[in-house]
Amino acid sequence: MAVSPGMVMSMCNLYRMTGAAQAIAQLFAADTGGRNLPAMDAIYPDQLAPVVTAQGPRQGTSRQLEMMRWGWPPFGEIKRPITNVRNLASPLWRSAMADPARRCLVPVTAFSEWSAAPDPQTGRKRKHWFDLPDDPLFAFAGLWGMTEEGARFAFLTCAPNEVVGRVHPKAMPVILRSGAGFDRWLAADGAGAAAMQVPLEDEVMREIAGDEAEGMAGSAQTSLF
Repeated sequence: MAVSPGMVMSMCNLYRMTGAAQAIAQLFAADTGGRNLPAMDAIYPDQLAPVVTAQGPRQGTSRQLEMMRWGWPPFGEIKRPITNVRNLASPLWRSAMADPARRCLVPVTAFSEWSAAPDPQTGRKRKHWFDLPDDPLFAFAGLWGMTEEGARFAFLTCAPNEVVGRVHPKAMPVILRSGAGFDRWLAADGAGAAAMQVPLEDEVMREIAGDEAEGMAGSAQTSLF
């Protein structure tokens, strides 16, 4: 997939995935290929991360758990991996969106946004963590493709809801909950998939308190199978 600077708005560049492969297999109805996953407390751009695709190389299966690198390789004036997809008006993004095989689910247990303004006490911007209390494992709506450097993925962003917007007013990830949301993202036509570029409802999200957010690092693996 080709991209240009106007196709992406950088925002969410840190998330956690501390669920076990067994949890992904059950909630995502995916073949894990016998993989075991460590607790990933901090996933940054250009790192490998688990991704669930609608189809994969193993014959006789549908959804498959794969390990891919987060972000398309930088090029031209872009110096960092391209991790987020906001503008779907480009014909190149529309082409990828139109193909369900190019969509993926990015398993997540929590994600972080930087504050828009510096903390008045420290003078530095602060990380704020968010999760879904009733959904300890959820997904970002992703796109994936092969590059010269191997399989890469990025995920869609949208206007923020009120929970995220209080911290980061520009954008938030497109979040999917298990069940119908997963099914629709991986199977809808292009227009149907594009219509899912909307913020999640405020009532199912929360900002994690600072101490709790740090204490959760590495602790969720046992609770997610």
